[in-house]
Amino acid sequence: MVACIPAFNEERTIASVVVKAMRHVDKVIVCDDGSTDLTGEIAEKLGVEVIRNERNMGKGATIINLITHVKKFNPDIVVFLDADGQHNPDEIPRLVEPILKKEADLVIGSRYVKGSQADVPSYRRLGLRIINFVVRKISGKAVRDTQSGFRAYSGKVLELLEACEANGYGVETEQLAIVTKNGLRVMEVPITIRYRGLEKTSKKNPVKHGAEIAGFALRLIIEERPLLFLGVPGVFLIITGIATGVYLIWYFNTTRYFSIPIALITLGSLFVGTILFIASLMLYAISRLSKKLTKNYKKQ
Repeated sequence: MVACIPAFNEERTIASVVVKAMRHVDKVIVCDDGSTDLTGEIAEKLGVEVIRNERNMGKGATIINLITHVKKFNPDIVVFLDADGQHNPDEIPRLVEPILKKEADLVIGSRYVKGSQADVPSYRRLGLRIINFVVRKISGKAVRDTQSGFRAYSGKVLELLEACEANGYGVETEQLAIVTKNGLRVMEVPITIRYRGLEKTSKKNPVKHGAEIAGFALRLIIEERPLLFLGVPGVFLIITGIATGVYLIWYFNTTRYFSIPIALITLGSLFVGTILFIASLMLYAISRLSKKLTKNYKKQ
């Protein structure tokens, strides 16, 4: 069992997180995401493996680097937790228990299931509720805490997660979408999250953080259902363009006056509608091809 810890400027907390994690796993790997403090040096002094990003690349890219690296050890279970002290490494046994019992492929340490303890600030709680609702609609899974970074994966999941593209905080959303799309089992267990007493629990402005996740979620929605979210608006705009075009011709024949505003609406509606409709067909074809390739891969 391996614990992976993405870290950026966490010299105040990295030591306690690493030492506690070492009690419960066979190996700890820290990815220093271009820290400008002593995060990497402290982790190395504790005797754990440290890989480094030359510059700050974001949480998503750091997690992908850790997944690529940890695959070399062919682990049966991989645990991810934050380096800022929010997650309690002593809860790792609770997190991995469903995987050990063959009940789940991905286990999420949840702030919102019965038995959890989380002093979540009110502004963050509201934002997370909105994001959780959107992501649940995308994945079709009744996951209550879609953004938790305290997670455990069975070894077979790593190959799929390496395909994630999100460099920032959208990575948790993308992981859940990939696992769900491939029919793997997801489970949540209650954990303890600590916000109060920490110097800074987020490296990003909460508004930008939420906007980044929401934008990524929107992208997933469009990719998953392109005919609905691009094709239908495209057809509507094409019909609107045809209708205004007919009206433009009728109005010109009646009054001999050519309305430039109506002409612009006609051309704009037809152009944008056609682009959206073609894009929806292309994305739909790509999505179908991707699903076929995934099925073939799973059969092999």
